[in-house]
Amino acid sequence: MNTVKTDLKASLLKYFGFDSFKGEQEKVISNLLSNKNTFVIMPTGGGKSLCYQLPALISKGTAIVISPLIALMKNQVDAIRQVSDNDGVAHFLNSSLNKGEISRVKNDVTNGLTKLLYVAPESLTKQENINFLTNITISFFAIDEAHCISEWGHDFRPEYRRLKPIINAIDDVPIIALTATATPKVQTDIQKNLGMTDATVYKASFNRSNLFYEVKPKKNVQKEIIRFIKPRIGKSGIIYCLSRKKVEEIAQLLQVNGISSLPYHAGLDPNTRAKHQDMFLMEQADVIVATIAFGMGIDKPDVRFVIHHDIPKSLESYYQETGRAGRDGGEGHCLAFYSYKDIEKLENFLHGKPLAEQEIGQQLLQEVVAYSETSINRRKFLLHYFGEEFDEENGPGAKMCDNSQNPKEKIEGKEFIKLALEVVKSVNGKHKVKYFAHILTGKKTAEIKTYKGDESPFFNKGFEQDEHFWHAVFRQIIVLGLIKKEVESYGTLMVTKKGDEFLAHPYSSMLVKEHDFSDTDDHDIIVNQKSGGGALDEKLFKMLKDLRKSIAIKKNIPPFVIFQDPSIEEMTMQYPISIDELQNISGVGIGKAQRYGLPFLELIKKYVDENNIERVQDFVMKSVVNKSGQKVNIITNIDRKLPLEDIAKSQNKKIEDLINEIENIVASGTKINIDYHLNTILDEEAQKEIYDYFLEDAESDDIKDAFDEFEGDYSEDELRLMKIKFMSEMAN
Repeated sequence: MNTVKTDLKASLLKYFGFDSFKGEQEKVISNLLSNKNTFVIMPTGGGKSLCYQLPALISKGTAIVISPLIALMKNQVDAIRQVSDNDGVAHFLNSSLNKGEISRVKNDVTNGLTKLLYVAPESLTKQENINFLTNITISFFAIDEAHCISEWGHDFRPEYRRLKPIINAIDDVPIIALTATATPKVQTDIQKNLGMTDATVYKASFNRSNLFYEVKPKKNVQKEIIRFIKPRIGKSGIIYCLSRKKVEEIAQLLQVNGISSLPYHAGLDPNTRAKHQDMFLMEQADVIVATIAFGMGIDKPDVRFVIHHDIPKSLESYYQETGRAGRDGGEGHCLAFYSYKDIEKLENFLHGKPLAEQEIGQQLLQEVVAYSETSINRRKFLLHYFGEEFDEENGPGAKMCDNSQNPKEKIEGKEFIKLALEVVKSVNGKHKVKYFAHILTGKKTAEIKTYKGDESPFFNKGFEQDEHFWHAVFRQIIVLGLIKKEVESYGTLMVTKKGDEFLAHPYSSMLVKEHDFSDTDDHDIIVNQKSGGGALDEKLFKMLKDLRKSIAIKKNIPPFVIFQDPSIEEMTMQYPISIDELQNISGVGIGKAQRYGLPFLELIKKYVDENNIERVQDFVMKSVVNKSGQKVNIITNIDRKLPLEDIAKSQNKKIEDLINEIENIVASGTKINIDYHLNTILDEEAQKEIYDYFLEDAESDDIKDAFDEFEGDYSEDELRLMKIKFMSEMAN
């Protein structure tokens, strides 16, 4: 590699404005500039990008950066262009470009303007690109997200395994491979595949001490997400979901609850994706909701929380995705919702794949289960998985997880551990955790019968505890190093030397009682507006009705015009004390809340304070249904004066159901003019008669009372439509 002789720290200051390197960045860069293959394993936020960006800027020729994500390429190219007065300093070459753009990129590279060229692995395999790259000066190849090479990696990409012969065909220059997540097995696999077993390896600690890890049962998950984000309004966050449909649903749910959010998934067109990414980076949106499968590639330092609506398919995915929080060293809360139903969904995705791939996928999933259900220090569990020891008492960030802040009960585990080690020792290296748990609990599964586990002296020996308990024991003694999982044989158990020493001289060892995740939702529930409260508060109900009556007298309007009884009832269950909370009460829109709300809120606040009432919620979740397309469609069509029968037909509804919808729209504070329809079914005198009834005589808004009052002169539908006109004009 032809390097411009220069002082590295001076270059760092010149291009990036830093006066010192982070961790082992300087050693990595020096190694690469010395023409040596380099392998960097550095957690998200550790500064991997700089390890190839700086040497590219100070070397002759162009560095070819192989990256799997178009979004990540765009993000990094934009960032690098900020350190130069020439936009040609960095380009990407991928399927998102048209012919004219590709031509411009190639001209800049050929003319020596471009120091970094980002290429997708798929683009690198095209012969025209190989021919082009063969005729330019290349400083080095950088392979970002190198875990994609390994079948044991969390985001395996077959095209990554074909990189080495292509690189060899282009030029003999050094390679730097970089990843944020690599277990010892994945690390070996990457080096072998790239033919760089001679590479100098730089491995930073995987401990992100500023991140707080938390796992919750997946129960009322959408309500829990709103509850979590509401106190963090204005802070940046990412929510991961398993499906595109769920991404759209959650993004919409956040929007109707006043949280600035955008969806991001592969189903959106590239322009929309790019726009949403830019809006997130530019803080025009607080929360981005994304699919796990697609990946984000967003390099934003101040993400304050990462939520997993659905648990990911591996701990590597989880670690990398949570690693997008707190990259600036500040607050980073990582909240995951766990349900075994999610694991079953992910297991179903494996069906039909080659057997070896199924085995790998299953093992990766079982590690996710173990992490989610464990009650030991989550940081210790994660770091153990990546081959790193951690002091859970005094290590950096030791108490930064739910299990450490709310420790579970511990029990003496000496006898349980001894029994678990003995049963593994009896058939060393042949079976996985589930098999041994079934033996100890006396379960005659097909696998037990096939391998004659029911004839083992240990069969049913641990019957006093259930299978869940024994899984927890095995998880904890793996972390303690008494047994290990054999990766090559897809997770079979072996007793370690430390385990043999325990069997020879058993000693006291405490085990933690594990979480029980059996009580989770079978499916997501979109909480509607009338949920989340308790029983009707009769005393407050009377006070609110008295207040409503006094206001009605002053304004000379019927009380139900202000708030109808169901709205008053809900106030006594939800205790709203702000305009925002009042708008979340059914039948109360922004207009009504602002027009009539203040005295009601003052009364409720005083009542809550005087009676020391603990409100069930600090928010009430608005349902997505409130701003559904159907509602907008109805309002638009009424504005266009379409016959109600036609509107009902277009929505596949009966006319009665459409009137219900219109009543709900008006009740929530939206003004609607249906005079054009009323004029076709009732003459002016009839309309005035019904209107005056609601204004002067009606004691309630009950249609049955109105029907009786007019002794059947008008149909229920006619009365309901006139009530809609009355409420729209008087209340809204």
